[in-house]
Amino acid sequence: MSKKNSNKTPEQQQYEQLEQKHELQRPLLKNCIRAFWVGGLICAVGQAITYFYIYFFNFTEQTAGNPTVATMIFLSMLLTGFGFYDRLGQFGGAGSAVPVTGFGNAVISAAIEHRTEGFVLGVGGNMFKLAGSVILFGVFSAFVVALIKTLLGIWGVI
Repeated sequence: MSKKNSNKTPEQQQYEQLEQKHELQRPLLKNCIRAFWVGGLICAVGQAITYFYIYFFNFTEQTAGNPTVATMIFLSMLLTGFGFYDRLGQFGGAGSAVPVTGFGNAVISAAIEHRTEGFVLGVGGNMFKLAGSVILFGVFSAFVVALIKTLLGIWGVI
C-alpha cells in the first residue's frame, strides 16, 4: 500500500477506487489533433488576412502584422459575440486559446458575462480581469526589451 493511501480510511479508499473506475478517459491524441487543426486554421486565416493587407493596401510583410493582429482580435470578438467562437473552443481546445484570437475571446467573454451589471462597473470593471495581466506583461516586457536595446545602442554594441 502506498504512503498516500495509508492515512485514508477504508471508506475513503473504497470511494477513491470507485471514482477511478467511473472516471472518463480523455482522448488525448484526438484532442491534440483537434487543437492542431483548429490552431492551424486560425493561423491560415491570419496569413490570408496578411496577404490581403499586402496585396490591396500595399503593406510590406513587416508592416502588415499590426493590422492583421487587430483584425484577428476583432474577428474573434465578433465571433464570440455571436456564440461561434465558444463552440470552436469546445471543439478545438487549446488550438483556439493559444493564438491571439484567444485573447480577444477572453476580453469579450468577460464583458458579455458582466453586462447586466452596467457598462461601467460590469463591462468596464470586469473586461480586463483575465486580459489585464496579459496586457500588463506585454507592456512591461516591451519596455524592458526597448530599454535593453537602447542601452546596447548607446554602448555601441548594436
